[in-house]
Amino acid sequence: MKVQKLLTTASVGALMMGLSTASFADNWRYAHEEYKGDVQDVFAVAFKDYIEANSDNTLQIYRFGELGESDDIMEQTQNGILQFVNQSPGFTGSLIPEAQIFFIPYLMPTDMKDVLEFFDESKAINEMFPELYAEQGLELLQMYPEGEMVVTADEPIHTPEDFDNKKIRVMTNPLLSETYSAFGATPTPLPWGEVYGALQTGIIDGQENPIFWIESGGLYEVSPNLTFTRHGWFTTAMMANQDFYEGLSDEDKALVQDATDAAYAKTIEHIQGLAEESLAKIQAASDEVTVTRLTEEEMDAFKERAPQVEKAFIDMTGDSGKKLLDQFNADLKAVTGE
Repeated sequence: MKVQKLLTTASVGALMMGLSTASFADNWRYAHEEYKGDVQDVFAVAFKDYIEANSDNTLQIYRFGELGESDDIMEQTQNGILQFVNQSPGFTGSLIPEAQIFFIPYLMPTDMKDVLEFFDESKAINEMFPELYAEQGLELLQMYPEGEMVVTADEPIHTPEDFDNKKIRVMTNPLLSETYSAFGATPTPLPWGEVYGALQTGIIDGQENPIFWIESGGLYEVSPNLTFTRHGWFTTAMMANQDFYEGLSDEDKALVQDATDAAYAKTIEHIQGLAEESLAKIQAASDEVTVTRLTEEEMDAFKERAPQVEKAFIDMTGDSGKKLLDQFNADLKAVTGE
């Protein structure tokens, strides 16, 4: 059995040691939420490689747990301790409520080709979101999908009734809690670092994540029943401290944009076939794993509950959220024709 990964949290004080304000221009710091080799790390490494190959700047990557949890690295970025951060809207939702739109179930297409086209072409993604992030002192450089969300639980899930009395771990995101309440579960917010142990001890009955994260985090060891509900995609955002970004020379701004483009291309290449590869690794590692893929009829029972989550999103975000959702739907229609 894989030993649960325990990571020691580095102190912010240690991060700050030896820094001067002048060092920000050529020694940049970038934190993300995942393990070495995971999707956000692939993006970060490709970004670093481009920066260092095309300039005299250096870039230090901090992975999950090295500087704390997701809320910690966002705070450090807003305070200018970090120059770059990669964080899912699942955590950014408390800071930018409109970012919770990705947790309206069955809003996104299920086909990867359509999803990727949507991220490339969407006005909501590429024009409206940067303005929302800027209000929080963040320069949004790239939003991108990591993979389809998969539910793991103590037994297979086929219907909303199967979620009755089940405590499902969610990120600290009000709309995600609404989603699992609508599905019939009891949403239970927990930091990522506590999830494995909570599943192992029965404090929670299940959780959701993309399949590569279920594999790399060993979650299948303690939550072996995988259900492909097709209700959404795990989306993430790479951003910079806005004061830092605006203080860059035009040459360095172009460098950062080019590095972002190169990292995005590398990451999209990486996620092709990643879900199938990760599932194969899980099945090879454990005979206890079950895989359930909802039928169209089974999905319809969950889709019927999506409108109440959409209403909750509008209640939380008001006119701003409604405009974003309207544009989202228009962008999705342009891609799928539906």
